[in-house]
Amino acid sequence: MIEKIFIQNRKKQKISVLIDTSNSQKGLAFIMHGLGGFKEQPHIKTFTESFLEEGFTVVRFDTTNTFGESEGNYENATVTNYYEDLEDVIGWASKREWYKEPFWLVGHSLGGISIGLYAEKYPQKVKALAPISTVVSGKLNVENLKKRFPEELTEWEKTGWKIKPSVSKPGLIKKLRWNSHISDTLNYDLLKNVDKLNMPVLLIVGSYDDTTPLEHQQLLFERLSNEKEIHIIKGAPHTFKDENHLKQLKEIFKNWIKKNK
Repeated sequence: MIEKIFIQNRKKQKISVLIDTSNSQKGLAFIMHGLGGFKEQPHIKTFTESFLEEGFTVVRFDTTNTFGESEGNYENATVTNYYEDLEDVIGWASKREWYKEPFWLVGHSLGGISIGLYAEKYPQKVKALAPISTVVSGKLNVENLKKRFPEELTEWEKTGWKIKPSVSKPGLIKKLRWNSHISDTLNYDLLKNVDKLNMPVLLIVGSYDDTTPLEHQQLLFERLSNEKEIHIIKGAPHTFKDENHLKQLKEIFKNWIKKNK
């Protein structure tokens, strides 16, 4: 059964939440999109289907300050607002009859660093963690922008705005503030408390990912001392859309879930 509801975050903003409940619940998973994403994106659906087919109840949601059904403006998107919304959704879920600890966390990109930060803060609540194409640290992220997109970064800093068309929603123009987004991102680094991640961790990245590249994922992978695995999907960019890439994504997830249930 699927249910859509709107809840309030700590700032009294509406958050749109989708809950797929299982009749014979084997576990609970929270799934989070990346910067400018939304809960109906193909890769988010693929994560969801992988857990549903294994008998999980799955919660996915649109953060505030993105292009989904929640309140806020994309120009104000930060790691802090994503992370706080995750905490607020889990806090709300903890009062529902299907809530179960420890739960599983999945996040893409900015959602990846958000779930990683949550797992570092509350390791006892997290059964397994899948930060996919994750931002590993704000510092690494900015260094990557300088290396791969120097002109775009210079323009962003100079004008105060990053303006580009949306790929997920054609016709939509995305505008992101330099001051709030970059300064906020630099406050976060998964590597600082990586020793707290004592649960199984799954990393996946596309070989053509130029946003959160393989070398960043390998840095995180090498620092993990628990049960871990990393997969590279050949030819895939930062966001998985191609049917073949999504099929591989699902196969990896299903195997990982079965192994750690």
